[in-house]
Amino acid sequence: MMCAVKAADRYDVTIIEKNEKLGKKLFITGKGRCNLTNNTDEETFLGNVVNNYKFLYSSIYSYNQSMVMDDFEKWGLKLKTERGNRVFPLSDHSSDVLKTLEEQLKKKKVKIILNTSVTGLDIEEGEMKKVTGVFIGKRKLDADVVVLATGGLSYPQTGSTGDGFEFLKDAGMEDSVTEIFPSLCPLVIRESFCHEMMGLSLRNVKAKVEYIPNEITKKNKAKKLYEEQGEMLFTHFGVSGPLMLSASSYIASFVRKTAGAPEELTKERINNVNAFFKTLEGSVIVTIDLKPALSFEELDARVQKDFDKFRNREFVNSLGELLPRLMIPVVVHESGIKPDKKVNLITHDERKRLVEVLKGFKMEVAGFKGFSEAIISSGGINVKSIDSGTMEIKGCSGLRAAGEIIDVDALTGGFNLQIAWSTANLAAQ
Repeated sequence: MMCAVKAADRYDVTIIEKNEKLGKKLFITGKGRCNLTNNTDEETFLGNVVNNYKFLYSSIYSYNQSMVMDDFEKWGLKLKTERGNRVFPLSDHSSDVLKTLEEQLKKKKVKIILNTSVTGLDIEEGEMKKVTGVFIGKRKLDADVVVLATGGLSYPQTGSTGDGFEFLKDAGMEDSVTEIFPSLCPLVIRESFCHEMMGLSLRNVKAKVEYIPNEITKKNKAKKLYEEQGEMLFTHFGVSGPLMLSASSYIASFVRKTAGAPEELTKERINNVNAFFKTLEGSVIVTIDLKPALSFEELDARVQKDFDKFRNREFVNSLGELLPRLMIPVVVHESGIKPDKKVNLITHDERKRLVEVLKGFKMEVAGFKGFSEAIISSGGINVKSIDSGTMEIKGCSGLRAAGEIIDVDALTGGFNLQIAWSTANLAAQ
């Protein structure tokens, strides 16, 4: 939609949309509120891009966050900036972002074809391939420029089912597409205790994600993938919430670059993705510091104080002021202290072990939940295959790309939509 708005000043533009309406995925972003950009400077913005941030220099500096905000406000949409510099429509309705874009499309006389699937690209072979249009069934629509803005594989129910990647493969350009992983998605945890804590939300905890090789050597050491403080949620299969969604982006980036391709790649892409985990020669470990505001010594003193207060209770009944109810049985088990042991009989070493668990609660990542719950996908058209100044796919004149179909992804906070606006603008120019 943005690409069409920007291109319509000098081209006759047609949008071909396979859904019954435009912007299905945009409608659900930001939990229906549409976090349309992040009100920060370009340098900070690029620091939130997980994969291939350098590719975005031209597009971000050509059409940055303030330019996007200026455009939407010029088009009549009132905006507000919230915590973390997240920008939303003042109305809190993503439908108003959609209406604003639709009004611009109408004003600029963009032709829109709904309920119609493109079945392939018409590519003229030669010394240099050239796109001359697209096929809708057996019918051909001629075009000087075709922009693939078909998204990745996240939320396939909105229509992003990888069509653009298939078009490229059909055109003999499959080498330009990387393996695609879910990103900004919940994590599946190997331990069963997450199920016991299902629904429990933790605030202001610190998460560290590390890759631990099976055999640690001088060359093959543990590698820190992510570390941040925030909020997380336990689910029946593992963990979710802002902290874990961000962690998933860095895990996906690492696994993509490190793991070998599984022997069998089925069409069920999520199975492929989690099969990659099995090829890792090590484990991805999430360590949660449940009390990051306290040092080990300070927390130990706090535990001693609680133990003095509840000295005649059983251990399992002494942690109510320290931990949420659902977490107590799990922490007790992980500490190795018998739940019915009297607090006044707990040894110095046992107490230290408890503090170690509180400062370093460990879980092993078994995989990702999947594309149906991923906010974005990681991977796509290899950035080496795209001219970063025009978004044209190298080796095929007139064929361009914009948005999530490109192998560039960022953290939550409006960064991914800004990538869509910026790359769309360059593709349109």
